[in-house]
Amino acid sequence: MSKLTLGSYPHLLGFEQLERLLERSAKAGNEGYPPYNIEQTSDFSYRITLAVAGFAEEDLAITIEDRQLVIRGRQRDDSEGRVFLHRGIAARQFQRMFVLADGVEVGEAVMENGLLHIDLSRAVPETVVQTISIKKG
Repeated sequence: MSKLTLGSYPHLLGFEQLERLLERSAKAGNEGYPPYNIEQTSDFSYRITLAVAGFAEEDLAITIEDRQLVIRGRQRDDSEGRVFLHRGIAARQFQRMFVLADGVEVGEAVMENGLLHIDLSRAVPETVVQTISIKKG
């Protein structure tokens, strides 16, 4: 069975980049840590919430790289000089990526009660009608 691509459909012109974005998002970290929610807060805005208990603001980095929102967390190892009888809370690093569509802007990021909230907004698309003139050949 052959793989269907957007290029297989003759009416979809110029969607090669969309296909690459879909492939990249499928590879963009399917690990389950940290857990997150994505909610639509209005018709043109969203909020991503990550559970980052144990991380301080300085342990987190939020960047936009090639239309991807990348959230990284790296905790400092503060176990030096401490003796743990049981260590069930691991200081682990993570990286979460979200592919952003054209027109999606990242707003503010707020840390609250162990949750990192990142607000996104999408510009309202304009309806454009263009008439193409036909020349005699």
